[in-house]
Amino acid sequence: MTDLFGAAAEARLTSRAPLAARLRPRSLDEVVGQDELLGAGRPLRLLIESDRLTSVVLWGPPGTGKTTIARLIAGATNKAFEPLSAVSAGVKDVREVAERARQRLGERGQGTILFLDEIHRFNKTQQDALLPHVEEGLIVLVGATTENPYFSLTAPLLSRSTLFRLSAVGEEHLRTLVMRALGDEDRGLGEAHLEIDQDALDHLVDRAEGDARHTLTSLDVAAALASEAGVPAITIEHMETALAMRALRYGDDEHYDIVSAFIKSIRGSDVDAGLYWLARMLEAGEDARFIARRLVILASEDVGLADPHALPIATAAAHAVEYVGLPEAMHNLSHAVIYLANAPKSNGAKAALMAALDDVRNRPAGDVPMHLRDASYRSAGALGHGKGYVYPHDQPGGWAPQEYRPAEVTGRTYWHPSGNGDDVDRRPKGARADERGADQ
Repeated sequence: MTDLFGAAAEARLTSRAPLAARLRPRSLDEVVGQDELLGAGRPLRLLIESDRLTSVVLWGPPGTGKTTIARLIAGATNKAFEPLSAVSAGVKDVREVAERARQRLGERGQGTILFLDEIHRFNKTQQDALLPHVEEGLIVLVGATTENPYFSLTAPLLSRSTLFRLSAVGEEHLRTLVMRALGDEDRGLGEAHLEIDQDALDHLVDRAEGDARHTLTSLDVAAALASEAGVPAITIEHMETALAMRALRYGDDEHYDIVSAFIKSIRGSDVDAGLYWLARMLEAGEDARFIARRLVILASEDVGLADPHALPIATAAAHAVEYVGLPEAMHNLSHAVIYLANAPKSNGAKAALMAALDDVRNRPAGDVPMHLRDASYRSAGALGHGKGYVYPHDQPGGWAPQEYRPAEVTGRTYWHPSGNGDDVDRRPKGARADERGADQ
């Protein structure tokens, strides 16, 4: 009778579980994304299916399937499966798992897999406690982490494990996941007979940032809003509301609003505002690598040629985030923010490329002029390749009056120096478009 009630309770819990939990893949074929690891004939799939898995570390962003893969390993192996979370577990728990593993092995020859979620939360002493059991093969360790294991795991533990890196789930895979959730009547939202508007789907996939769990969580909320409103389809309004409820939120503002304010403050040369938004993001737990990537983009997009040192400094800060990690790397980010906000501004590099791209997309693609074609191989000269090319280094001032573009775009000017800082035209006299009489 107890088993009967227990089974009923389990069934009810499953039906009430979040969509991401209900739709968790039950086989490797159901996994969406990670084809390079789990596709037919790929390394991790082969190891799982042959039950020959040795200790591994699964490294990737949130919502990419680390826990799912661990559960699938549990279903595919003959070994016992012991799950722990490094957030709450300690050395005592590891020792208890090891004792059970040794007893299991001695009594019935069964091995043990220890799944340790958030393994980067274990300190050096805790990681060292794992080592002897992994080294002697008593347990097969499956660790999951969102942090760079080369910085968060000890070298001895890492050297005894195979590292598999999971990538963010692609947009097409996320779309597949959403449609599966809408169509699955047993585990998904199919029983609600809901559809989703195309713009709502596009918005969800765009904001999901490759996180499958966040995609399904937001879809679940949006579906509840649509059902409550009594409408047959999830609209963009439902999706915007659902996405506004995401975990990564700063006060009353959404994540993207804070980032927007951060970038615009630095672009506007307001050092203190830039530092304020940086502090706000760091305090809220924003990914420091995301902040660093935004600074690298801004260095070329908004400072650009006005200060040639901006990009190296932003890139160095991004490297420091990977190399040092938080909390110390916050000082490197502050360094970059102050420098970029103080730097003279120019969007000339971005504007120049956009203008060139516009011509490439909308004007006829002319042939490469004969004098610019490759003349390094035999018979190239007979084809006229390189004929008439003037080597600039042999000319006074290092410049020769010759055309470098197809006739279709001759005279088109893309780069317009702002004159701010170092964003000035340093080309030799006569090389500028206006001095050649070209069309501006």
